[in-house]
Amino acid sequence: MRARTVLRNIVICLVNDGVNILLLRWMSAVDSLTATLIMKGAVLLTVVYLLHCEGATVVRTDDYPVVNDRPIIGVLSQEQSYYLHTKYPEENYTSYIAASYVKDVEASGARVVPILIGKDRAYYEELMGKINGVLIPGGATYFNQSDGYADAGQHIYEIAQQLNDAGDYFPIFGTCLGFELLIILASGRGYPENRITCYSYSNIPLDFTDDYKSSKMFKEAPEDITEMLGKENVTVNAHQFCIVDENLISYNLTDDWRVTSHSLDDYGVKFIASVEHTRYPFYGVQFHPEKSSFEWKLSKNYPHSINAVKSNRYFMDFFVKECRKSLHQFESQAEENQYVIYNYEPHFTGVLGSAYHQCYLFEPRGTST
Repeated sequence: MRARTVLRNIVICLVNDGVNILLLRWMSAVDSLTATLIMKGAVLLTVVYLLHCEGATVVRTDDYPVVNDRPIIGVLSQEQSYYLHTKYPEENYTSYIAASYVKDVEASGARVVPILIGKDRAYYEELMGKINGVLIPGGATYFNQSDGYADAGQHIYEIAQQLNDAGDYFPIFGTCLGFELLIILASGRGYPENRITCYSYSNIPLDFTDDYKSSKMFKEAPEDITEMLGKENVTVNAHQFCIVDENLISYNLTDDWRVTSHSLDDYGVKFIASVEHTRYPFYGVQFHPEKSSFEWKLSKNYPHSINAVKSNRYFMDFFVKECRKSLHQFESQAEENQYVIYNYEPHFTGVLGSAYHQCYLFEPRGTST
């Protein structure tokens, strides 16, 4: 569609050029009144020419982005946990997505397509050509399992780099384990992994860097939101690994990844809490913005105050706004309907003792019962 529009505008520009040349030649053979009228018409044609020629090149800027009002975001699944497997021993579920991530995306005005693990490169390339961004969620899986979460994440990371290098805006957001995966992929996967062990299972504030307000993630953040995030215990942390400044320094990542905040774990270790790529629209947070609104296990003590909900909503609202800059789309409504999360039913896993209130469960080929 965009190519047809560009071609049409180029043709209009060429036609207007020809008309203007003919007018100039004709003016020498007519009286002054007629010439004046013709000149006014030529000026009008010139304005039309300029307007159409400006439209012949699609340019995206930060101030005037192209906006997609029907964004669809892919959420990466991960290996089925041993605990959930024991609760569904007869089913062939091999991967899952916590429903809180799906709800978080939907609450910000986007729809979700599940991204399955264990697929070949072509699967991820095709799907990423139809969706507008990818959320890599947190969880509890390893990065060394074949055809799993990390392998799929690597495909997604590399394809997104290629798209952005070609001028095709494509954002990624990593939460907790997803954030750690982004940094490890940037470091080069291998042993030892570029992260450290730490222990953070508390609700804590963010310690913003001095220049955080000039970052892409926070430059438009309302003051009341950053005030809550910086002074109240509203960010949910649930991780036994983390990324520290030394991880970026030792792998020469400080030019590519910008730290915007830190937090302290339960033993005082200072870890990176939020980060963004300096060239690509890639973002990561070590905490869980989705849990304040959508996870309810009492023993976890997640903050559900108005301030906790309001401040954590900012992150997915920001990411979905980024995804609106992508113009990818499915070929038809029928094709779109085949991919969206509505084809699957969430299971009430919280009643079975899971930390996740609800989960989407997938079989190897993405089927579900």
